[in-house]
Amino acid sequence: MSDAQLENGNTVADANSALGRGETKARRALSKLGLKKVEGINRVVIKKPKGALVAISSPEVFKSPISDCYIVFGEGKPEDPSANPFAQINQMAQQEQFQQQQAQLQQQQAGEGSVAEGKAPATDAADEGDVDESGLEEDDINVVMSQANCDRAKAVKALKTAQGDIVQAILEAK
Repeated sequence: MSDAQLENGNTVADANSALGRGETKARRALSKLGLKKVEGINRVVIKKPKGALVAISSPEVFKSPISDCYIVFGEGKPEDPSANPFAQINQMAQQEQFQQQQAQLQQQQAGEGSVAEGKAPATDAADEGDVDESGLEEDDINVVMSQANCDRAKAVKALKTAQGDIVQAILEAK
């Protein structure tokens, strides 16, 4: 049934129409709201809780002119997330990233071990124990610690060196 037929109040579905009475009523009510039909959408995938996916092939999509609210008509079918080729690509990319992180961690641990074996432990006074955090905000210290993956003392030292500039402190702490 076309939008023009709905606007004219023609709700009698012909024999070839797949619209039921409930859908016809819903379409008529939506047409009164001023929703605009969105063209060019071939498929809609809705992600539900626990990773379940529902795919709607060749949907009819309407958009509210005053907000980002969409109404989708079509037959939804459950979809297996593992059958999605993009999901497999994302999964492989995540595995590669994890392997790279593990390799970097092993290199860092190997580097720290050789440094510790080669030299006597020489640490700054700022790297251990309590540090003077006066003039610095707690949130700034936490941001530097999380972004630079460093301990609190190193973050405080970097913030003091950078005179409170968070971005510069992050770069120094790395």
